Amino acid sequence: QVQLVQSGGGSVLAGGSLRLSCVASGRPVTNNAMAWFRQAPGKERETIATIDWSRSSTDYLDSVKGRFTIFADDPQKTLYLQMNSLKPEDTATYYCAARGPGYGAISFRQHEYIYWGQGTQVTVSS
Repeated sequence: QVQLVQSGGGSVLAGGSLRLSCVASGRPVTNNAMAWFRQAPGKERETIATIDWSRSSTDYLDSVKGRFTIFADDPQKTLYLQMNSLKPEDTATYYCAARGPGYGAISFRQHEYIYWGQGTQVTVSS
């Protein structure tokens, strides 16, 4: 089993930056693609950034391209989401997630992610 524990988030003014972290424990996630998602109140959850098992290939939702960066430090354990130039519309609960073992390709399909973090709130005020 894989446990994902998130940290970071909080409140920031528009234009500011935040970094989210997601630490994996239990079974290693070395062969698993991972991703960040977010869900704003009253809206569906959306995939915003995904990274492959090698941690070298990434893809982003258009609305966050150039502002957000997904990366891993110590690839087996910690995933990050660096968020710059934040906008009020980025306000949401953010989740990290991992695909199953051996599923290493990037994907925007939420149902393919089987391990989920607990979520962390990001609030951007104007």
